[in-house]
Amino acid sequence: MTAPRMGFFTDTSVCIGCKACEVACKEWNAIPEDGLTFTGMSMDNTVGLSADTWRHVAFIEQTDALTAAANGDGEFRWLMASDVCKHCTHAACLDVCPTGALFRTEFGTVVVQEDICNGCGYCIPACPYGVIDQRKDDGRAWKCTLCYDRLGAGQEPACAKACPTDSIQFGELDELRERADARLAGLHDAGVAEARLYGRDPTDGVGGDGAFFLLLDEPEVYGLPPDPVVTTRDLPAMWRHAGLAAVALVGGALAAFLRGGRR
Repeated sequence: MTAPRMGFFTDTSVCIGCKACEVACKEWNAIPEDGLTFTGMSMDNTVGLSADTWRHVAFIEQTDALTAAANGDGEFRWLMASDVCKHCTHAACLDVCPTGALFRTEFGTVVVQEDICNGCGYCIPACPYGVIDQRKDDGRAWKCTLCYDRLGAGQEPACAKACPTDSIQFGELDELRERADARLAGLHDAGVAEARLYGRDPTDGVGGDGAFFLLLDEPEVYGLPPDPVVTTRDLPAMWRHAGLAAVALVGGALAAFLRGGRR
């Protein structure tokens, strides 16, 4: 019997920006400190996902542009969201890894085995979300494992365990999708028309994400691509064309050889 596919549903509407998920992720996975510096990007000191930041809490400050133009102030709001590897259904990083360092676990998640990674870096441009990164000191690729070691022991990932508002919810992916649909309907009924789900649709360009989100604005506002597509989708066609070209080249060379032999 195979295990059900597990994942994350991150409800950004209840994220308070506490960064407990970032801290818990670093502590559990022994991730190096990545610079406690002032970036000038609101309260964000980590800027984005990287080899040393597997959970990133974005702080987005917004002022209603129409109100601001009318009276010079405008209504202010925070948008906060904890980003993570999406654990795509169709994961391009898996397609391009030459060593098998990246693999699909029994829980449907995507994990990098650092002891097998050779640092080739092919997975980095392959990721449509820009999640995977290399550490400068050793060149290997690193990203969220969805706490694979904890899942194997029947525990939830450290970030979800530490989240005080249940913004990060962990569980069976099908159940999370149902929960997200109900949450979205509730927000729409409450008048939050801009609420939307991101990465929930199994028919999107990556086959749906194992880690998906409820957003309160356009994906681009959160630094997410609006229509992500698996970057290796054209590889089969490319290989077919290359194969046909090779056959034609060999055929042409053979024909020329045979013609030359008749002279």
